[in-house]
Amino acid sequence: MSTPTPEDLSSPPLRPRLSVEELLAAKDTQPIRSLDDLAADTFQSDEELEEFRAFTCAERHRDVA
Repeated sequence: MSTPTPEDLSSPPLRPRLSVEELLAAKDTQPIRSLDDLAADTFQSDEELEEFRAFTCAERHRDVA
């Protein structure tokens, strides 16, 4: 096993700092114009949603007792 050189122990090179506007432009993002932009059909039925909510509630309270 060889002894590490000072170059091996140095920090990784720093990335250039970009502004929020530059980061958003690089990802071609668009502003949210309404709540409909955030809507997603995650659950296929109300029953599936209720099962998820019951499971989540049970998990949150599992170790409380």
